[in-house]
Amino acid sequence: MTEIRDDIVLARLRDGLRDESLLSNGRVLPERQLAERLGLGRARLRRLLDVLEGEGTIFRRQGQGTFAAPPPVGGIETLVRQVTPHNLMEVRLEIEPALAALAAQRATAEELGVLERLMQATLSPGEVRAYETADDIFHFKIAELAHNPLFLTIHQSIRSVRRHAQWTERRRETLSAERIAQLGQQHEALFDHIAGRRPAEAAAEMERHLLSVSSTMLRVRRHEAGAAE
Repeated sequence: MTEIRDDIVLARLRDGLRDESLLSNGRVLPERQLAERLGLGRARLRRLLDVLEGEGTIFRRQGQGTFAAPPPVGGIETLVRQVTPHNLMEVRLEIEPALAALAAQRATAEELGVLERLMQATLSPGEVRAYETADDIFHFKIAELAHNPLFLTIHQSIRSVRRHAQWTERRRETLSAERIAQLGQQHEALFDHIAGRRPAEAAAEMERHLLSVSSTMLRVRRHEAGAAE
């Protein structure tokens, strides 16, 4: 019997992650189930999962499992109810420029290749939800490339607030095709500075990008407050 080629199995894995047939409650199925479903040995499956992790398709976290998107932070519900848009952007503006600078200094050539693919996914996403997913993963990868686990934990808390706070849902209404294209161009400039090993410029570009995001978010929030009066 001819063994199925790795590229075919990888395509099946990517399709199953995309349509969530290989997921359970946001996590990738356990290795035993996954191996049985795909007709693979566990050793070969792990090797192919390593490929997907390397390209930024899956995310592994010790003690949490394997995810098709960056894993969530637990126990965030109380914080989400307290945080305002201003609080969120204030912290992002302090943390994420530093992460971009560290990524420019510490990312390996292989990691930069992954980051470039993730950046490109934000340039022509097709629709708003696809853009939001691509944007989320791109920023998460920059945090990973800083290679500082404490910074990454802080960034994961920021992500959890962004994903669960009710007022972030309103941001979708501002994401026209023109606006998504503008944000994509900012991502491209940010990647160029990180890949070019220019930490100061990467930090400045991240700050400009976040100020642009903040302006839109707070404008929507003010509009909501005015409408409620």
